[in-house]
Amino acid sequence: MTRRKIIAVLAITAGVALLATTATALSRSDDLAPPQPGAAVVRSDVQRTITTAQERLRRVPGDADTWALLGSAYVEQARITGDPAYYGKAQGALDTSLRHKPDGNGNAHLGLGALANARHDFAAARGHAELARAALPDTAEVYGVLADALTQLGTADQARAAVQRMLDLEPGVPAFTRAAYDFEQRGDVDSARHALTRALDAATSPADTLFCHYQLGELAFDNGDLDEASAQYEQGLLTDPLDPALLQGRAKIAAARGDLDDALTGYADLVARVPSPQYLHEHAVLLRAAGRSEEATRQFDVLAQQERLLAAAGSTDDLAASVAAADRGDPAAALAAAEREWTRRQHPLVADALAWALHLAGRNAEAVSYADRAAATGWRNATFAYHRGMILRALGRTADAADALDSALRTNPYFSPVDAAAARTALDGLR
Repeated sequence: MTRRKIIAVLAITAGVALLATTATALSRSDDLAPPQPGAAVVRSDVQRTITTAQERLRRVPGDADTWALLGSAYVEQARITGDPAYYGKAQGALDTSLRHKPDGNGNAHLGLGALANARHDFAAARGHAELARAALPDTAEVYGVLADALTQLGTADQARAAVQRMLDLEPGVPAFTRAAYDFEQRGDVDSARHALTRALDAATSPADTLFCHYQLGELAFDNGDLDEASAQYEQGLLTDPLDPALLQGRAKIAAARGDLDDALTGYADLVARVPSPQYLHEHAVLLRAAGRSEEATRQFDVLAQQERLLAAAGSTDDLAASVAAADRGDPAAALAAAEREWTRRQHPLVADALAWALHLAGRNAEAVSYADRAAATGWRNATFAYHRGMILRALGRTADAADALDSALRTNPYFSPVDAAAARTALDGLR
């Protein structure tokens, strides 16, 4: 479940920054009515930006900034719909922007950085962000793209400096939410909550409000506070009853409270609308927890198909592949994927996935060093603690294993519909 943190943070930079500036100017010039808040507000805003940009390009086909805007909007559309076909459209539009303006085109490199982040090519994202920074050194959004890339590459200190620069330039929702993620990775939950609250206070659009409520709900859920998490999800759903992330939160709360039928209904509706790998994976795990193994297997097959579509669209996410393979019961595939991802970046999430894959392969003496590395950040992450506890248990380090498993359940007793029960069983045995 910890993969959602990557998705959540990158969502802020998937074209939103450029959309917020250029789209406003375009909509005013075309005299279009402003969008009204309500259901599917984010989707309608992005589609409106795409349509407006396309209309302008029919009149002014050499407008490099509008091509950059269109490409960034396609990145955001891919995130919203879960359709990786938009990645190719984004690449084409952004490349066209660069052809029309090859030098000093900060907007195009900003969009390409967001696209690379969305495709999990974080090294390329860092490169584009640096080029964007050279052209737009005082633009806050550039540091958002850069911070996301640096965070996922495992260079936390450099990422923190980029977030601080973003806060200095424009202390708004994108900066505060990134600061919150940095605090959370260091185990400072109170500061993370404070930063997210400041983000919510700074929100000026329905899209920002939805995002902040979701992040506050996720922070509460990850620390075992179901009532607060539910309150945040439901508050967001008052703004947009069809928001996929908030509906995922509602389904997750139902599962944590033991309402498996409601949770499964919620996930089934969700994946039918937005077949993102995260939602498909969570649905499959929940089906398995409910004893519906054949349906879970079919859902894992759909997930594999979606991963192949993403790969064909240029997205490489071996972290997700490793976690899915581990949950599917394929330790060899899980280990191969985790090892590939580790060669590209040393983020705590990757260290944890590699530790767990090594454990499933019976290589616990190697696994523990990666589990220790994931834990060393101080991140209050129940999944990390559970994996480390099970590895220590396999090594015969009973007292350390009990401490780790106890930490997992104290942090969030609902962290997984499958693994939380396994943690309790293992802890009872150790005691």
